[in-house]
Amino acid sequence: MGKLLLTGVDGNLGAQAAAYLVDLVDNDQLIFCGYNPEALKSYAEQGIETHVTNFNKKDGLVDAFRGADKLALISMPFVGEKRQQAHRHVVDAAKEAGVKQIIYTSLVNAGDETNPSVEKIDHIYTEDYIKSVGLDYIFLRNSQYAEAMITNYFTFVKGDGVLKNSQGDGQMAYISRKDCAKAVAYALQSTDYHEATLDINGAELMTMTEFVAIGNRVTGENVSYEAITDEENYAIFDAMGVPRTTEGKFKKDSEAPFSSEGMVTFAQAIRLGKMDVYTDDFKQLTGDKPMTVEHMFTHAEQFQVGERHSKDD
Repeated sequence: MGKLLLTGVDGNLGAQAAAYLVDLVDNDQLIFCGYNPEALKSYAEQGIETHVTNFNKKDGLVDAFRGADKLALISMPFVGEKRQQAHRHVVDAAKEAGVKQIIYTSLVNAGDETNPSVEKIDHIYTEDYIKSVGLDYIFLRNSQYAEAMITNYFTFVKGDGVLKNSQGDGQMAYISRKDCAKAVAYALQSTDYHEATLDINGAELMTMTEFVAIGNRVTGENVSYEAITDEENYAIFDAMGVPRTTEGKFKKDSEAPFSSEGMVTFAQAIRLGKMDVYTDDFKQLTGDKPMTVEHMFTHAEQFQVGERHSKDD
């Protein structure tokens, strides 16, 4: 059997997946790829094969992927044609290098044409492209990271205490990014799944009002939730200096390191009931229950969204 290859180990999700993977698989059976050579050094010192890769270019990808049976593609952190092109580069190189299966971090309900999320466009494109080249696959359709909304909660704690967005009473099974990373690691080392689409959901569906109530109960704060329109939601992010698209400039240490177009259309999708998927696929894959929102608020310092790691050049 060939090696297991993990991309994006210099990013938030990929680094956490790498931490899980080294506990599951012998180091000599792993290949780690990333954009930042400094982030690869510690893995190389552990005897893991490493390669510096830039998915915006085709150069060197086939050689980097050669020898791998399975490859986990961590979705790139920008949106639109640039991401689609980067993903095509990875899939084409994997096919040429003899990779047999791709694990791809997708988005819940990506296949629904009525889902208004701009993020889902690239995800379903990538899923379909992987299928079109004839590779086996495991699509991990992740629910929204709880970390994003926990960080958002504390932003409003420091403000006027009223968390505002446009998702209304829609429901989401918020999941920790750490659990999404665990799903990547377990999918890579599993031999049980072929041409599989798994929904990686959190412990329970909830509205934003319910999410805020859990935060208040755990922290003792008194944040309230106010549903606003999509345009009002854009205005809040504009005032924070958040760019509308991933082509814009992101502030260092921003508490909202995602484009507002992505976040507002995501909220719209939640409001319209397009994201209320809830399964036990995570437990079936990993053997563990997903972490609860209450647990994450209790240990909130460990569940912040963190810095942006996009390398777009």
